[in-house]
Amino acid sequence: MHFSTLGSRYRARWAVIASAGLMACAAPAPPDETATDPDRRDLHSYANADAVRVTHLELDLDVSFDDRTLAGSAMLSFDRLDTDAGSLVVDTRDLDIDGVEAWSPNGGFEATTYVLGEADAVLGAPLRIELPPAATRVRVTYRTRPEATALQWLGAEQTAGGQHPFLFTQSQAIHARSWIPLQDSPGVRVTYGARLRTPPGLRAVMSAANDPDAAADGDYRLDMRQPIPSYLIALAVGNLSFAPLGPRAGVYAEPSVVEAAADEFADTEAMIAATERLYGPYRWDRYDLLVLPPSFPFGGMENPRLTFATPTILAGDRSLVSLVAHELAHSWSGNLVTNATWRDFWLNEGVTTYIERRIVEEVFGTRRAEMEAVLGRDVLLAELDRLDDADEVLRVDLAGRDPDEGMTQVPYEKGALLLRHLEERTGRARFDEFLRGYFDHFAFRSITTADFVAYVRRHLLDADPAGAEPVALEAWIDGPGLPADAPRPESDAFGEVERQLAAWTDGTQRAGDIETAAWTTQEWLHFLSAASSDLSADRMAALDDAFGLTVSGNAEIAHQWLLAAIRAGYRRADDRLEQYLLDIGRRKLIAPLYEALAATPAGRDRALAIYRRARPGYHPISVDAIDAILRWDDRDPG
Repeated sequence: MHFSTLGSRYRARWAVIASAGLMACAAPAPPDETATDPDRRDLHSYANADAVRVTHLELDLDVSFDDRTLAGSAMLSFDRLDTDAGSLVVDTRDLDIDGVEAWSPNGGFEATTYVLGEADAVLGAPLRIELPPAATRVRVTYRTRPEATALQWLGAEQTAGGQHPFLFTQSQAIHARSWIPLQDSPGVRVTYGARLRTPPGLRAVMSAANDPDAAADGDYRLDMRQPIPSYLIALAVGNLSFAPLGPRAGVYAEPSVVEAAADEFADTEAMIAATERLYGPYRWDRYDLLVLPPSFPFGGMENPRLTFATPTILAGDRSLVSLVAHELAHSWSGNLVTNATWRDFWLNEGVTTYIERRIVEEVFGTRRAEMEAVLGRDVLLAELDRLDDADEVLRVDLAGRDPDEGMTQVPYEKGALLLRHLEERTGRARFDEFLRGYFDHFAFRSITTADFVAYVRRHLLDADPAGAEPVALEAWIDGPGLPADAPRPESDAFGEVERQLAAWTDGTQRAGDIETAAWTTQEWLHFLSAASSDLSADRMAALDDAFGLTVSGNAEIAHQWLLAAIRAGYRRADDRLEQYLLDIGRRKLIAPLYEALAATPAGRDRALAIYRRARPGYHPISVDAIDAILRWDDRDPG
């Protein structure tokens, strides 16, 4: 997933649930490979998955745009790991429960007793279901609420076509419980199926086996046969067309967007093939993408079989498709081998970011991969400057906190640098062989950091001590900041950018003479970032006259330019800034702009004026971030 560095859905409040025995536990790996790990419990789930573990989910839901609700049932099949267990505990948040039934081979479905516990602001409420002795599944009848944090309901005017409404979900990290009652822990994997009823003419797609040729008649059956954690269960409903990208890849999008998306993602099949050569077979049958409306709060979400992607990566030159490489890489690291708890989130994102850069290198060349690695390290260093020591570690302590608070750039970029460090210490060929074995060994399982460390020691470092330089794993994982011997990626392309910037800065070269014709997005981003401290309004005007940056159609370049415009007081960009904030809901791109505006009283007033108009169109996750930045209060937003 591509996350921004800001915001959390909730302020930290903690319900003491450990004493109730309601924590979820990840499935144990074989004892010869799994380290003893006292942190295997999932502090962000009430589920009693160590006693009763859900294995399959069946959804039967009506999608109502009029009420902005999903209504129907969730049937949960389970295994009793403890044969004496008399209840099943699942997670919920703001669900209206109409009834619960238990099924047994002897009598079919019959009503059973259930208790919905007290709600916590972060965790939601536990649903405890009494289990008759022979029960093997339960069925919960329920309805979501319009404010469900996983759901965004868009009116027709908020879509590209302007004719039909749109719905999409975002379940990571613990938002699945706001639209499905389930064991909402990355340590619990399920297969699932769904029967969905939508308004006729709209297509429903999920992180499942989708049929692009199915009639848009409002009645859909979808199945996911590979076991996945709850945060990867995803749904979208809208006016969608499909374009193939190859024999096992394609893209869904609104009709007016699908052709441009297919052109942008034309290298997807090449990316799949490259990753398979490096790390083994793709195990999810198909890799399709769904381009969402611009309110999607993230760059991408790696929902298996159907990556959700922001339209802000449709740059027209394929310069931003490293995001596709990232989400595809999750098909190995994250979806196939998953973090057991959110404290282990770096196992998903650090390994994925490393693989993303390897895919980019294979498909687009070393030059581009190294530019992106340099930019990533720069972003990490800026992040480390603002974080407390406790949040600079990979195995971050999230007790009493929303797991969204751990989704900084540290798990992504520091994690990727650790993998690169291991590669440099052991050699690329040997490290590639190790990673391939890692994915095979832990396939379709959820593991902890301790599991990873034990496997690295046994199969990489200790297996050939003479062929590997020492690696201080504990310093990387539990120490703040970056170790002194952390890799330092370098880019010759950026050296040339800096040479031209220096010549412009000292007056020996005019803005219009900067040679940018061959620049990629990455070179522009480096130029604007490096120049930001010296960009006065007059200097920005010179660049704007030469290159038209205020009207750039590249969302990443426009973001960096508008950020500089706010800081320099460059008024020629005012209209574009307002329209950008109204049109885009991606948190990574909008939150820093609001933060820069809020740095001054006048800027905050201006930000609030824009936000009052933009807020209804933002996803709840983005709303939470901007509310915190602007100190928004629904009763007195001024």
